[in-house]
Amino acid sequence: MTLTTGFDMLSLGEVMLRFDPGEGRIRTARSFQVWEGGGEYNVARTLRRTFGRRTAVVTALVDNEVGRLVEDLILQGGVDAGLIRWVAGDGAGRTARNGLNFVERGFGIRRALGVSDRANTAAAQLRPGDIDWDSIFAARPGLFHTGGVFAGLSDSTAEVAEEAMLAARRHGVTVSYDPNYRPSLWDGRGGADRARETDLRLARHADIVVGALGLVETCPGQAHIGFDDLPEAFGEVAGRLTEAKVLATTVRTVVSADVNDWSSAAWSAETGVVTGPPMPGLHVLDRIGSGDAFAAGFLHGLLTGAGLEQALAYGTSCGALAMTTPGDTCSASLDEVEALIADGSAHVKR
Repeated sequence: MTLTTGFDMLSLGEVMLRFDPGEGRIRTARSFQVWEGGGEYNVARTLRRTFGRRTAVVTALVDNEVGRLVEDLILQGGVDAGLIRWVAGDGAGRTARNGLNFVERGFGIRRALGVSDRANTAAAQLRPGDIDWDSIFAARPGLFHTGGVFAGLSDSTAEVAEEAMLAARRHGVTVSYDPNYRPSLWDGRGGADRARETDLRLARHADIVVGALGLVETCPGQAHIGFDDLPEAFGEVAGRLTEAKVLATTVRTVVSADVNDWSSAAWSAETGVVTGPPMPGLHVLDRIGSGDAFAAGFLHGLLTGAGLEQALAYGTSCGALAMTTPGDTCSASLDEVEALIADGSAHVKR
């Protein structure tokens, strides 16, 4: 895989405001720190900030003060905002609104908690034909990425994702997809079975599937797959996604909310299963977005032409560092990622 002209990567997904009560609880908070975040967007932001790649996000926002705050945060993250579709609001959010996400980080026996407020958002109301994908992909971005969070927003967003993926393939653009199952998005809409059906339909248009083991034959998000299970699990998914060239996954064991065993693995027909560097007993400040940071590092490795082992090293290290800071996105530098790859050390840099 090589870079082409234009953006290195385009991402399609919703961008929400994340409200973080710090060490406290949502139910008792008197103040929140605010970031932007969203499963597909987080990949674009980390590719820009950590790996220095030119990225853009395709999304929709209501043109009001909240939407402009989201835009400002996107711009601070270095992601191009020129492909945002701006929607007129009615002043009360009856016709369209911007998404909000309240997140507790978790600690010890108390798990992390996300409470999203995103029904009827501008992004959820995107329809096929709203975006001129042929014009966008004619500029030949290196990679297009979307996923199951965006596809799960509504019936129409799954259609938009498919429309975009098919257009990218027509123009010879590499397509990446992350199933990234969110139970709350499918509650009352067919649940896990409908989510799996949608993810399998869309993932069949992808060259690269990260989070691929979310598609094994169990309820999405429920299977715990260890290293011994990887060959069978990857084989099962590869049999369903015959067009995919690369499958990848994080491998996580949750010891507690603030201690995880962390690693990764990938598969291609040429290499079989390749495992990433093991990071047992990893201390976690905020795990939200670590899978997106892994995806960004892994995709960066593939874009540089690295083999799967090196791409996994980038992804695993980037995801690990993302868990050491608050917020949905990774704030680590490329030097920090490469230093962690080189020696796995947390020694003080003076």
